[in-house]
Amino acid sequence: MLETKSTATVGLLLSGGLDSAILLHFLLQQGRPVQTFYIDCGLVWQPAELRALRRYLSEMAGSHLPPLVVLSFPLDDVYGSHWSITGRTTPTASTSDHAVFLPYRNVFLVIKAALWCQLHGIHELALATLSTNPFPDASDRFFQQYQAALQIALSEDFRIVRPFAHSRKQQVMEIGRDLPLERTFSCISPVAGQHCGTCNKCAERQASFRLAGINDRTVYAHRVTSTAHSNVR
Repeated sequence: MLETKSTATVGLLLSGGLDSAILLHFLLQQGRPVQTFYIDCGLVWQPAELRALRRYLSEMAGSHLPPLVVLSFPLDDVYGSHWSITGRTTPTASTSDHAVFLPYRNVFLVIKAALWCQLHGIHELALATLSTNPFPDASDRFFQQYQAALQIALSEDFRIVRPFAHSRKQQVMEIGRDLPLERTFSCISPVAGQHCGTCNKCAERQASFRLAGINDRTVYAHRVTSTAHSNVR
């Protein structure tokens, strides 16, 4: 549980997508100083994602955020020919959510940000995982045990906080209704730096806006025709 009355800085892992951008707003609304992180793993969509994230954060300039910390964690040597590295056979709008599973993703996203936090006196790290996330490294059990391991390794109190852990996408979108959400980035197969509109994540993004009743001002190279997405509720 997030300490909403605390004035201590909380770290925040940002992906550039809808959920983490809305969580940034949520934390600032709670009066928490926030140190933002982006983990660059060398994945094919990340150059476009990071550019979009920097633009989004510039919209938050009035919040007096400290500079975004970008940490490198290259995965090409272990992921090899995986679609996330090569950009080939990227999961489309018609594929299941499990097709976009990236093995150990939360393991390596958290560990490097946690080390930075420990070295800079920050004792909380926030993630924007939702209740509908289907992957094993987004479960309560995973985070409870991972946090315990980090506390042993760091020899001090360190907390992984997930303010949206019991929320569905539609509830989170409502929190961010008035934000410039078109500046966020959710695509895994960008076209000239823009959302492709045909990948699994673009389909999820469009469904998120549609189900929340929010006008989607995102620019897509193409539009997904499907009106359903299993992981958006």
